[in-house]
Amino acid sequence: MAASSSRFAIIALSLTYALYFGQLGVITPYLGIFLDGRGFTSVEIGELFAVITLARIIGPSLWAGVADRTGKILFILRLGSGLTVLSFIGVFWAYSFWYLTLVMGLMMMFWTAVLPQLEVLTLQTIEGDSKRYGRIRLWGSIGFIVLTVLVGQALDFFSTDAPIYASMLVLIGLFISSLTLTQPQNLKPKAAVAVRIMPFLRDKVALLFLLSNALLQLSFGAYYGFFALYMRDLGYSGMQTGLLIALGVTVEVGIFLVAQRLISRFGVWRLMVFCLLATGLRWLVLGTLADMFWLVFFSQFIHALSFGLNHSTSMHFIH
Repeated sequence: MAASSSRFAIIALSLTYALYFGQLGVITPYLGIFLDGRGFTSVEIGELFAVITLARIIGPSLWAGVADRTGKILFILRLGSGLTVLSFIGVFWAYSFWYLTLVMGLMMMFWTAVLPQLEVLTLQTIEGDSKRYGRIRLWGSIGFIVLTVLVGQALDFFSTDAPIYASMLVLIGLFISSLTLTQPQNLKPKAAVAVRIMPFLRDKVALLFLLSNALLQLSFGAYYGFFALYMRDLGYSGMQTGLLIALGVTVEVGIFLVAQRLISRFGVWRLMVFCLLATGLRWLVLGTLADMFWLVFFSQFIHALSFGLNHSTSMHFIH
C-alpha cells in the first residue's frame, strides 16, 4: 500500500510540473502574438511583459512567507492555482491595455504561489532522493516542449487567440492536478530567519556576479517577448517557431547532465564568461541573419549555455 501511495504521489507531482511549465511554454513565447492580434503596440507589449516579470519577482517571496508561517503548503498551492484560473478568465474580454495589465498582473501573482510550494512538496515527498527529483522535474521540461510545439502548430490553423485558449485548458488541468497532491505529515511551520544582505553586497566579486547575471537576464527580455513575433514577420510558420523554441529547451536539459563535469574541468568564472560571449553571438545571429533558418537553428543550441550552463555555474558560485 505504501509503495502504491508513493508511486501515485510521484505521478501526481510529475503531472503538476508538466502542466506548470507547460503553461510557461504557452505564455512565454506566444503572449506577444496574442497581444499583437489584439492590436497592442510593441511598447505596450513590452510594458505588459515588464508587469509580468515584476509579479514573478515579488510574488514568490510573499507566498513563501505565508507558507513558512502557516505550514499550509498544499492549501497555498491549490489556492494559487485556483485563483490563477479565475483571474485568467478576464483575459478573454481584455481589449483595454490597463484592464489587461491588471488581469495579467493578478494572474501572475497568483500563479507564482504554485512553484515554490510544489518544490517543497516534492523535496518532502522524495526525502532528499536527488535522482527521483531529477526524474520528476524532467516532466516540467517535457511539458514546456510539448505545449510550445503544439501551440506553435495551432497558430498555423487558428487565430492569434489560440494561446489563451490553450493556457486556459492548461491552467484548469493544473488546478485539477493540484487536488491530487498530498502534503507530507512531517511538514511544519518555520520561524522567520533574518538574513543579512549587506556583507554580500560589499563583496566586489559578488557584485560582479550579480551584475553579469542581471545583464544576461536583461538581454533575454526581447527574446521572451518578441521572438515568436519576429519569426512570424520573417515568414516562419508557427510550427517552425515552436520547434526552434523547443530545441532551445531540449539542449538546456542535456547540458544539465554534464554541467558538473564542465565546472570541475574549466572552473566557474571561465564558463560564465564563455556563456556571456556565446549569448552575445546568439543575439547577433538573430539580429542580423535570422532569415537563414539553419543559422537560427544552430543558434538555438546556445540556449544550453545562455540558460542551462550559466544557471549551473551560478548555483555553484552561490553555494
